Amino acid sequence: MVVTQAATRPAALEMRGVTKRFPGVVANDHIDLDVRRGEIHALLGENGAGKTTLMNILYGLVTPDEGEILLGGKPVTIASPSDAISQGISMVHQHFMLVPVLTVAENILLGEEPMANPVFMDRKEILKALYRNADILVLDEPTAVLTPQETKEIFTVLRRLTAEGTSIIFISHKLYEVLEIADRITVIRRGKVVGSRIPSETDEDDLAELMVGREVQLTVDRGESHPGEPMLTVSGIQVKDDRGHEVVHGVDFEVRAGEVFGIAGVAGNGQDELVEALAGLRKPSSGTVQLSGRAITGATPRRMHNLGEGFVPADRHRFGLVLAFPLTDNSVLTSYYRPPFSRGLVRDDDAIRRHAEKVIADFDVRTPSPTVPASTLSGGNQQKLIVGREFFGDLQLLVLDQPTRGLDWSCQIESGSCSAAASWR
Repeated sequence: MVVTQAATRPAALEMRGVTKRFPGVVANDHIDLDVRRGEIHALLGENGAGKTTLMNILYGLVTPDEGEILLGGKPVTIASPSDAISQGISMVHQHFMLVPVLTVAENILLGEEPMANPVFMDRKEILKALYRNADILVLDEPTAVLTPQETKEIFTVLRRLTAEGTSIIFISHKLYEVLEIADRITVIRRGKVVGSRIPSETDEDDLAELMVGREVQLTVDRGESHPGEPMLTVSGIQVKDDRGHEVVHGVDFEVRAGEVFGIAGVAGNGQDELVEALAGLRKPSSGTVQLSGRAITGATPRRMHNLGEGFVPADRHRFGLVLAFPLTDNSVLTSYYRPPFSRGLVRDDDAIRRHAEKVIADFDVRTPSPTVPASTLSGGNQQKLIVGREFFGDLQLLVLDQPTRGLDWSCQIESGSCSAAASWR
């Protein structure tokens, strides 16, 4: 085995025997992990393998049942994010953990405000101070919504940080990125560490097999497409963003029956607003939208759904789930008011549970029970629940906005990787 320069440095972080149990599942099972000074250490695993739980323990968001954490060889107690920050640990979360009403500077400063005088905060050189104080930086899916060029720029920043002595834990489902950026790779499967690798001595096939415990095929034969008549017709649509600025300017397109229609572009160029208009979440300022010949311009999400449209949003927490609700309720969030889930004002809990169990089984949602809150699932399993919910029913059109965000490779090769509108025959 090749010994990398980073592997010979002293440990910045050691997690020993870390265990975390939730009702019906062991998320972390006596995990050992060490990260060296100035090292980029990648953490791999399927959805629900326990990666994010482990990092939430390190950041003080979750309390472990067993185990210890050492920084620079000394045991420490991390009971909250403020403890973590004071110990030199920073984390970029998989979900956008921002306060919308605060400014960019104030969001960056969250957790480090001078509480004795919170009104007068020093906003100068905030980013420099954040990076300077981060001895250990945890990045959970940092490139999920970035373009390839933006990812390269982030990698340049990461290499500069490690050259200055920062240790980085990098979580990603993009195996090629892990092989490019990491000094070492640790793989977790069902809550346990199952192996470690040096990038120069492994490849995507080996890592994927280690993640799932069997030989895998990383490509899929799409077959031939035979589109039919137009199903969705969009003519001259104009859409404004939340600030009232027009971001979609007179767009025209058609999606034919049996066709996958891709929508591509750098983030912030109007595709989110366009998709929200197609899903009924945003009213166009002008133009028309027709589904199977019916005018649906500005229709409500419920009417869209009743006409056979499914929608997988880019932001699953804001538009896709009610995190406090159980999986049973979330599995019928767009159809709870219709048979067989309700008869008038009477709800059929047995039918809802059977439906949730089918979604969970068919889409491999890793959960101990269909009655646990959606908030207890990993991000990838939350995404699978939404996708599974929207695939059921008499669909004519399925609108997908970043449907593979947070999903591991096995889900990505089955469902594609871009925003799209897909129609059924």
